[in-house]
Amino acid sequence: MTDLPVLRLKPKMDPRRIRFGYPWVYDNELVLDRRTKAIPAGALAVLEDAGRTPMALVAANTGSRIVGRVLDTPEVTELDEEWFAKRLTRALALRERLHDQPFYRLVHAEADLLPGIVIDRFGDSCVVQPNAAWAERHIEMLTAALLRVTGVTHVLKSAAGRARGLEGLDDRDAVLAGEAPGAPVAVRMNGATYMADLTGGQKTGLFYDQRPNHAFAAGLARGAQVLDVFSHVGGFALAALAAGASSALAVDGSQPALDLATEGAGQSGLGDRFDTRRGDAFEVMAALAEEGEDFDLVICDPPAFAPSKQALDAGLRAYERVARLAAPLVRPGGYLALCSCSHAADLDRFRMASIRGIGRGLYRTGRTAQLIHTGFAGADHPVHPQLAESGYLKALFFRL
Repeated sequence: MTDLPVLRLKPKMDPRRIRFGYPWVYDNELVLDRRTKAIPAGALAVLEDAGRTPMALVAANTGSRIVGRVLDTPEVTELDEEWFAKRLTRALALRERLHDQPFYRLVHAEADLLPGIVIDRFGDSCVVQPNAAWAERHIEMLTAALLRVTGVTHVLKSAAGRARGLEGLDDRDAVLAGEAPGAPVAVRMNGATYMADLTGGQKTGLFYDQRPNHAFAAGLARGAQVLDVFSHVGGFALAALAAGASSALAVDGSQPALDLATEGAGQSGLGDRFDTRRGDAFEVMAALAEEGEDFDLVICDPPAFAPSKQALDAGLRAYERVARLAAPLVRPGGYLALCSCSHAADLDRFRMASIRGIGRGLYRTGRTAQLIHTGFAGADHPVHPQLAESGYLKALFFRL
């Protein structure tokens, strides 16, 4: 017996999806009476089927669309530091197999059996994004286990991101252990040095997910003139220069991000071939076309234009517009890479929007396109087999 509160499936809900491993239970699948609505956000509960058979230990948040997040079997009735340590040890084993240096995504939420939790590692520092109420509620246990398992000395909390708002959480960052670094952290990837601002940058400070796509683009970049749009801290541009690109222009709306990109180029010994241009990406691409500029390799890696199903149609139009403006900037025989980190826009929808945009951008030129490669996030961003949202990143490489 347990004193934990109970969440129960409605009589007509098929329990097999949960039994077969789906990690979320939605509000419209549950009996939500006055008693269940009184469960504190982030508290543990037992999920039962309609026949009152226990199915799973879940984290409850009746104020969220996702009311239950599956944590463990129903025999587990409490969480402690050791519980977190076992999950973190499992996650660490994969990353140490993949990478010989401690710079990677350590925890990728549901796919690492820690729903709603993202942790990126930067040497002796970790940045945690507790994007679910249960993670915020257990943050001290998580931090203690993280220090013990990884040996890091600094743990920071990033409260940025749309997901926390959906869970009713605040947007206040914090230092959970050690201290915040006084300067950006240098991260070596694909032959270049990137500068990660762990306290003032976007999300955790660096986007590890694009690492394999940076590498593929770099393989196309030898001797090329490169345009990296929505560049952030120089992701594609610096990898291309390290692989032998003749020049790279990074475009972004954030001057601090471009300053970090410039610093990274300097530390990589690539500063003489690197330039930046601050401005709205759509406006800059239109201006480059008017100026008669073109490039051997153009990469566009925008933010999530379709972060939800409600934003899908507008997001797909935005991706199509990116492709339409970018395609004419590619020299004949050159390459165009288009990326999306919107989980609401699946691969097929994103591919069709991109192809439509390329067609519009190259209309009346007689040019054709070949899709030569489809890339995804690196293996340190594993995909939960039953949760399509965990495979959010897509990268399409075209030869025009």
